[in-house]
Amino acid sequence: MIRTLLARVGLVATAAGVATLLTAAPAAAHGADAPDGTDYRTRTTGVTPQRPGLEVRVVEAGARLELTNDTGRAVEVVGYSGEPYLRITPDGVFENSRSPATYLNRTIAGDTALPADADPAAQPTWRRVADGTTARWHDQRALWQESAPPAAVRAAPDREHRVRDWTIPLRDGADQVTIGGTVDWVPPPDAYTWWAVTIVGLLAVGALGLLAAASPAGARALSAVGTLLVVGGVVAVAYPLGRELDAGAQGVGGVTLGLLSGQIWSLLTGLGAIAAGCYALARRPAADFAVALAGACLALFAGAANAAVFARSIAPVPWPPEIARVMVALVLITGTGATAAGVLRLHAAASTPTPART
Repeated sequence: MIRTLLARVGLVATAAGVATLLTAAPAAAHGADAPDGTDYRTRTTGVTPQRPGLEVRVVEAGARLELTNDTGRAVEVVGYSGEPYLRITPDGVFENSRSPATYLNRTIAGDTALPADADPAAQPTWRRVADGTTARWHDQRALWQESAPPAAVRAAPDREHRVRDWTIPLRDGADQVTIGGTVDWVPPPDAYTWWAVTIVGLLAVGALGLLAAASPAGARALSAVGTLLVVGGVVAVAYPLGRELDAGAQGVGGVTLGLLSGQIWSLLTGLGAIAAGCYALARRPAADFAVALAGACLALFAGAANAAVFARSIAPVPWPPEIARVMVALVLITGTGATAAGVLRLHAAASTPTPART
């Protein structure tokens, strides 16, 4: 019996570990462009002078700017050396392959090596990079890139501070236009409080495993675990959906493409948790193992992967950061708690003596 239990628990851990290895590269690649959280709030004050049809906003928790040009004219974003960098036209979005900004803006860190032909003084060479009239890009002028916070923040980290005002020049034909904005330091939340609440919650859900191992309360307790796992799965699906909306994805096709390309593992673990929860509600055979495995994956890939919001004031979702923290805590609670409940039921099953045959 003990060997059976260890084998099943080991299989849960092995499956979760394999999934971790398989998902490590895609998750890291996506996180390089879309931070899981930050303490610097980037905002835009708009375009000056105003241009009807020309709109700008901040996306991905301040990591990118989004410029939509519905003026019917070509508008250029000016690079760091005064050169043409992006060109947003009614026929699509083009980037100047001779502009250093084209390469420096590949990542949020701005650490891409420049090719030999990158020359801000050279004649622009335009290359189409997107259809439509919307461009999204990292811009070092709208970010705080220093490893240490400003002196005012170090002196009073518990207060909000204006870090700097920023501007990005545009060209609308022969006219000079400017995008304006601000970067502010926002004090981070107390991460210990959020982790303490999460731990208490997951212990409470895990305790259902003790009830689920007993009779006659076992069936009802297992159903409760299944219901909570479904709720956690729904939240786990909603969170990456919010990240894609915050990143500027539009329409069903755009959101779906973003989920499949950048949030696929969080999405899959959320859907898997929903399926395992329904499996438990139906009281199907091997529901214990399904709940334990789905809970472990949910906690790892949809909970721990987004837990940076516990210690960051700005979350990469289009709703208040407090709601984002509650969602991540709920995913961790239901995922880890379901794992504990499933393992406890497996232990109870392995410890139950087999009736002797007569």
